Amino acid sequence: MNKKTKLVGYAVLGLIANLSISPAVNAGSFSFGLWGDMPYAKNGDGLKDGDKMTRLVDNINASKLAFTVFDGDTKDGSSECTDSSIGQESIDFFNKVKAPTVYVLGDNEWTDCHRTNNGSYNSLERLDYLRQTLFVDNFSFGQTKMKLHRQGPAKGLYSENANWTYGGVVFVGLNVPGSNNNKVNDGECLSSKTLRTQAECDADNAEYLARDAANIDFLRKSFALAKKQKAAGVMVVIQADPVFDMPETEAVNERTSVVDGLPSHDGYDAFLAALTEETNAFSGQVALVHGDTHFYKVDKPLVDQAHLVKNFTRVETFGSPNLHWIKVSVDTKNPNVFTFQPMIVPGN
Repeated sequence: MNKKTKLVGYAVLGLIANLSISPAVNAGSFSFGLWGDMPYAKNGDGLKDGDKMTRLVDNINASKLAFTVFDGDTKDGSSECTDSSIGQESIDFFNKVKAPTVYVLGDNEWTDCHRTNNGSYNSLERLDYLRQTLFVDNFSFGQTKMKLHRQGPAKGLYSENANWTYGGVVFVGLNVPGSNNNKVNDGECLSSKTLRTQAECDADNAEYLARDAANIDFLRKSFALAKKQKAAGVMVVIQADPVFDMPETEAVNERTSVVDGLPSHDGYDAFLAALTEETNAFSGQVALVHGDTHFYKVDKPLVDQAHLVKNFTRVETFGSPNLHWIKVSVDTKNPNVFTFQPMIVPGN
């Protein structure tokens, strides 16, 4: 073997060593991390998230994780959606993590960018920019990469949606953001907080209908993959809190009751219906992970007290100003498959 051949060989080996390719179905146990809604420019007390972020990433990196998933909102909802803030800064941010890191889009990165305090951007233009900037290949972020299966071609339509199989579990990340999944209902388009036009809202609604259908199609295909592989579980990660009806308020259905000042939530109806149907038809455990409202929760909110979907669990991640994360342990021999542990970062 000549010197040139050796160098090429070493380069290939180095590339392979830097890629963590997911095993198809390798039943066993492993751990991964969930986090999102950070860093924010400032909190209610005026403090920056910078030092907290350093401690959080250090804490994640000190753990032996197969990968992490970030469920949206790389900035706060009242700062401008500049190319840098939603683009390169996010790339640099995720690549500080040693483990492969999968990024799921949030509303602060595109849906809400039309707001005046976000810079009065066109939301759909921001979505296109994100696709062309952050989803340029079939690999995750992180210092170690993990191969993903994307719904659409790199840089293209629905390239942000991805699934992967690891340790006997199928994972799927979907672009289901806050602000009603980008669905704009009558009377919600024009306000003093935005410069968008009715034509832009009409375009938003057309985008919502097409993406919602694509999300549901990819969701169903991910469940079909799980059944084919006889996976023990499916985890679906989105950004939006779809607002489940809470049983402690028997006289009020939070999903269908729109109170003055609160947004609508019907943009999640078709998605939740499909998720419920697929979960009921799946023999393993299903977890829905989301951020958006920044309070750690693990519960079983589907569908109501009389119709509990026993194999469904909702998990909500921490968010600014509470910069912590969730460690998920997977054991396919455990009937519950997933065990969730809140990881409180010292100093945060």
